[in-house]
Amino acid sequence: MKIYHDLSEVQKSDKTVLTVGTFDGVHLGHQALLNILKEKAKASGSRSMILTFDPHPREVVFKGGDIKLLMTTAEKLRVFEDLGIDEVFIINFTHEFSELTADEFFSKFILNGTGIEEIIVGHDHKFGKDRKGDESFIRSLAQKLGFKVTYVEAVMQNQSNISSTQVRKRLAEGDVRGAAELLGREYEIFGEVVHGDKRGRDLGFPTANLECDSENKILPASGVYAALVELDGKTMKGVVNVGRRPTFNLKDLAVEVHLLDFPGYDLYGKNLRVRFTDRIRGEMRFIAKDDLVQQIKKDIEQAKALLEKR
Repeated sequence: MKIYHDLSEVQKSDKTVLTVGTFDGVHLGHQALLNILKEKAKASGSRSMILTFDPHPREVVFKGGDIKLLMTTAEKLRVFEDLGIDEVFIINFTHEFSELTADEFFSKFILNGTGIEEIIVGHDHKFGKDRKGDESFIRSLAQKLGFKVTYVEAVMQNQSNISSTQVRKRLAEGDVRGAAELLGREYEIFGEVVHGDKRGRDLGFPTANLECDSENKILPASGVYAALVELDGKTMKGVVNVGRRPTFNLKDLAVEVHLLDFPGYDLYGKNLRVRFTDRIRGEMRFIAKDDLVQQIKKDIEQAKALLEKR
C-alpha cells in the first residue's frame, strides 16, 4: 500500500476510485464502504484511494477540548492495508486547511490533485468549511464534470446505525464485547511496558504497567477485563486492570496487564498489543489486602474461563 503525506507526492490519474473521511475505528460501516471502494476500483481497473486526515479534524476545530479517539493514524493504516486498499493520502489537517470551502478542497485535492473516476461517499459524510460539501454538492459536481458517485447507506445493528460514536459509547460503559460487535474485531490498545510501583508483584500477581502510545486513545471504562495480549509475535491470555486503583488511594489512570502465561523474562521496554475481549467487573475498593488478593484470584479464574471459550 502506498502512503502519501503531501499532494506533490501523488500522481494524478483519472483512473482513481476514492473516498474521503476520518474513519476513526474503521468499524463495520466503514468496512462496508471500503469494500465497495475496492470492488469498484477492481471492476474498472483503477486504483483505490483513501483521503484521510492527521490530526483528526476534531483536534483542530475543537482545539483545547478533550478529544479521545478510537485509533491512532498508524493503527488506521494497518487496517487499511489489511483491507487491501491501494493508496492512502494523509492530509495534514491544519486550521488553514479547515478554512477551505468544499469547492476549494475538491478542486485542489481531487480534481487537480488525485484525479477522479468515481467517489464513494458515506451516508452522512460532508466536507469543506461549514460542511457544505454534502450529497447535493457532490452530485451537482459529478453531473457537470462527468465522474461517478456512489452513496453507501449506513450499516445497521439492532435498528441503530453503526458509528464511531456508538463504539465510543460502548467503551465508556465498559462493554468491550459490544464494541467488538460494531468494529468486527476486538478493541485494542498498544503501549510500552514501563516501571511501576510493583504492587502487583507484592500481592503475588506481577503486572506489566502499560504506557499507551497515544494520550488521545480511548480506554474502556475503569474495571477488570479479560484480554488477548500480543508480545514478541506471540498471543497470550491476560487480565487487564484499567483504573485509578482506589484501594491504594491513587488518582492517576493506569493500565496494568497480568499475563496468565508469563514468559518468565523482563518485559520492561517491550511493546504490547492488548485486545479486550470481555469485562469481568467494575473497579472496586478493598479495605483489607487479603480481600483484594481473593478477588484477583477470582478475576483470573473468570478470565481463564472466558478466554477458553474463544
